[in-house]
Amino acid sequence: MSEENDFLRMQNWYPVLAGHTFLTSFVKMRSDVIACLAAGETGEKAQGVAVRSIIEDLRQPLAAIPGNAFVCVDSCAPTDTERFASKRGAVYSPESAWKYLALSKKVREAAAAGRAQYICLKPFRRMNRTREFRLFIYEGKLNAMSQYHLIRHFRRLEGVRNSYWTQAADFIDKISWLLPVKTLVMDIYFTSTGKILIIDLNPWGEPTDPLLVRDWNRDWETPAGMLLMEPPTRIHGDVNVSF
Repeated sequence: MSEENDFLRMQNWYPVLAGHTFLTSFVKMRSDVIACLAAGETGEKAQGVAVRSIIEDLRQPLAAIPGNAFVCVDSCAPTDTERFASKRGAVYSPESAWKYLALSKKVREAAAAGRAQYICLKPFRRMNRTREFRLFIYEGKLNAMSQYHLIRHFRRLEGVRNSYWTQAADFIDKISWLLPVKTLVMDIYFTSTGKILIIDLNPWGEPTDPLLVRDWNRDWETPAGMLLMEPPTRIHGDVNVSF
């Protein structure tokens, strides 16, 4: 990984952008713990020394978080697990935090490839899916902004489309000087008070999902603007009717 792209790992960008993201704690993993993570050792059966040690390391920072926590590693989150699908990744104990990291194929592959050094812990927040977006920042400027959850058309977003785009563009202009990487992907969340918080930073291009941008090979000299899912339609006689 290049020095610039190394900035995109959470333990590196967090100290720079802490004022614009969620409070996060970091627990560094020993090499034997990383090997257990890569092997998918959940600790449900007989726990080895490495798994027992990381569970104990997680206990204190988790106890400092009121309620549930969201857990990930520095390069990816366990979004491919049943826990994420059913409970948005919320965990309470160090045992469950470790288990659901080890059950994630994404996390196991990151650990095996040397892309996971830290376990990252955040207070769990049940976020409104209509307020999550993926920003495509090209040469230090906001170029495209995609609805993040492509589950359906959210009609309420039409009314805030221009406002959200302007706020996001102003936000990127404000923090651009903090970013050593000028072309990157950023996931953000609009709070109920209108504040923008960074969820994660991602490298430009594959394997990062372009969502509604669709094609990484598009002409990035021309901004794509705000991209939302289209409303559903049905054929009514010879006319398409939108809902």
